[in-house]
Amino acid sequence: MVAYGTAALCYTLICFCLISGTECYGSGADNTLSVQPGGSVTIPCYYDSKYTQQRKYWFSDADKIKIFTNFTNETVSVIDHPAQSLFTVTMRNLTHGGSYFCVVENESLFETYINVQPAPPDVSVVSSNVSGDEGGNISVKCLYSSAYKNKHKQWCRYKDKRCYTSQNSSVEISDDERASFTVLMSGLMLEDSGWYFCSVDHLQAPVYLTVTAVASVTIHSNTETTNDEKMSLWLPVSAGLLMVIILVGVCTWKWRKRSAEDKKQIKYNAPDTATVPPEEPVIYSAINDENPNDISLLESKANTIYSTIEDLPGCEASEEPFSTRTFGEQKSV
Repeated sequence: MVAYGTAALCYTLICFCLISGTECYGSGADNTLSVQPGGSVTIPCYYDSKYTQQRKYWFSDADKIKIFTNFTNETVSVIDHPAQSLFTVTMRNLTHGGSYFCVVENESLFETYINVQPAPPDVSVVSSNVSGDEGGNISVKCLYSSAYKNKHKQWCRYKDKRCYTSQNSSVEISDDERASFTVLMSGLMLEDSGWYFCSVDHLQAPVYLTVTAVASVTIHSNTETTNDEKMSLWLPVSAGLLMVIILVGVCTWKWRKRSAEDKKQIKYNAPDTATVPPEEPVIYSAINDENPNDISLLESKANTIYSTIEDLPGCEASEEPFSTRTFGEQKSV
């Protein structure tokens, strides 16, 4: 990533490929980077992937100091990124310039010249760190001074030295021919991430592009949305089914209770045959009234069995029982 102080900067890059391995940019041309006092800059140093295990360092031609990768202090950081086949050098609070070198030990190097000057930068960028989503677009605005309005403008990638000078299917460059040109990249892919630079004549301004994958996020979002929609539909349906079940249960309980009460009432109203007393046996007696003076009748008096005949409900009882009347007649003899 690139960071600047109060102003953007112009860049000088002189690349010497002493031994094959480090990718060269500019082919030895005089490229200058200008930084305002107190400013900061990050420089990408690419190398061939076969040198991933080699030691790398940042070398100052002025004080002959080597700063190896994965070192950081208040003024400089040198960090290796083997997955990207590069290491980056970030210099902060710059007060003086000079020649610096990206070095792969015993293999290759290239030189960078940094000029610290108070003059306004001839080439700079509005933002030196941009990002976009996969499949989306990004826009980079490159600024230049009036002295360079008629100079050749390009948008280049450090890693493969590919430069765009006019619009195509993925990159569009539009120059207002006064103070800026704009780079529009569309249909971004993950492999588009990396270091680029705005180029005006021999001047360069570095830009780091980050492309973020969004496919997994979109799928997750769609899944959550689908789940939310299913839940919003299922809740009222579940509530409705629960109400139906409750109503059916209540109706069934009431029906069973009513049936039990009806059966109980019918049983209560029906006559209980087991409690009706049996009819008492009726004993009949033979009464002979043809001859009241018959001695045999008198002799059988002791053996005569009397019975009481009760009137049944609804029958008249005005006359004396027949057996009682007969007995009186017999008594008078």
